Amino acid sequence: MTAKERSFLTAVWDFLCSLKLTIIILILLAITSIIGTVVQQNLSPQEYLQFYTEKTYKILDALHFFDMYHSWWFLSLLGLFSLNLICCSIKRFPRVWKTVMYPNLQGDDSLFRTLSNADEVVVPGTLAEVTEKLKAFVQKNFAGTVVTTGEDRTYLFAQKAAYARFGVYVTHLSILIIFLGAIIGNIWGYKGYMNIMEGTAMDTLRLFGSNEPLKLPFAVRCDRFEVTFYEGGGGRPKEFISDLVILDQGKEVEKKTIQVNDPLSYKGITFYQSSYGPAGDPIFKMRVRVKDSDEVKEYMARQGEHVNLPDGGSFAVTAYTQAYDRFGPAIQMHVNTPDGNHGNPFIVLKNFPDFDAQRGGKYIFSLDAINQRYYTGLQVGKDPGVWVVWTGCFMMIVGSLAAFFISHRRIWVTLQPVGGKIGVRIGGSAHRNQPAFELFFDGLKEKLKKELNV
Repeated sequence: MTAKERSFLTAVWDFLCSLKLTIIILILLAITSIIGTVVQQNLSPQEYLQFYTEKTYKILDALHFFDMYHSWWFLSLLGLFSLNLICCSIKRFPRVWKTVMYPNLQGDDSLFRTLSNADEVVVPGTLAEVTEKLKAFVQKNFAGTVVTTGEDRTYLFAQKAAYARFGVYVTHLSILIIFLGAIIGNIWGYKGYMNIMEGTAMDTLRLFGSNEPLKLPFAVRCDRFEVTFYEGGGGRPKEFISDLVILDQGKEVEKKTIQVNDPLSYKGITFYQSSYGPAGDPIFKMRVRVKDSDEVKEYMARQGEHVNLPDGGSFAVTAYTQAYDRFGPAIQMHVNTPDGNHGNPFIVLKNFPDFDAQRGGKYIFSLDAINQRYYTGLQVGKDPGVWVVWTGCFMMIVGSLAAFFISHRRIWVTLQPVGGKIGVRIGGSAHRNQPAFELFFDGLKEKLKKELNV
């Protein structure tokens, strides 16, 4: 390999290990994530054309903004970020491994010159006596010690939480594992929707984006759907629930009542309550009282259907709402005379049976019940990589705690004869939270002086 080739490969390697590259990629990922949040993903072209002009739609579609998280450029960013993490880890890991597994056991003069936390005293006694006393002291107040000797000196070394130096690499690995889980989910998983009418079963869903059908290995039946509305809330739903039954090979194998944020899962496929809608026209149970005779009759009517009255006339329901202002369910209707004249529209309130009496018509209408069948809208998802992602998240928490909140602390003690006495030098360092270690070391020095009666 020529010098020019080595220089080029070195430049590429330095670029891939660069912290600047990491920062740039993170900024780009943040920007693209904002775009993916603002621009709704995986809708149909017809839905997008309701918000954008045709020209804008074509530009955004060409940039893959409508399915951004599967676009080649977003996946390339993730790939480059992964490569950057791997290269940074490979470059720095050997030095950290050596520091942890093969620590410097001997505190020589060159080492002590680099330590900001150090002290030295001279005490009476033999080298062996002082060594044993200091070994017991360090073990009691810090950690177990390693004793080594050299020429005329004895060295003590102790360390705590050396594993904390690996926290950043656990965090790096966790990010890669989360990416792997996302890839598994994208390749072997899917997301779609299915609308099931009450009392029916379905075994096919529609995939988001493509709207292609996908057959499930079992069927889902909706036995009951129920929706409640806020009073005076303009028809806003308060809660909607579905009684679902899983039919596997024609047998009922699982039942559950689901609601928003409480889904049903079976064979790795999860069904979320996401929407609902009316299935067909509602049926109104009406009570009609003849004003003059107080004769009462009951009728069943559909919206837009003309229902005959005893005098040859008819009535029809023309509109319906679950919440009319603050008065609850209501219908709009009109009465036709026997000769076919169209009457003026008026309102009938379900919660106020005598309200229509104020109108002064020949007939007084009351709304007894509304029978509306609904379909339940289910979001269906399968993500085989979800447990891989959760594993990565757990590792990220552990790695981050170790990297940011736990410090690798080391203590060196050097003993040597000095004019019939023993000179003691003690020093320490921590790779995180230096102020806290400085306070600890000051306290350790005071204890040491008391122990040695200095």
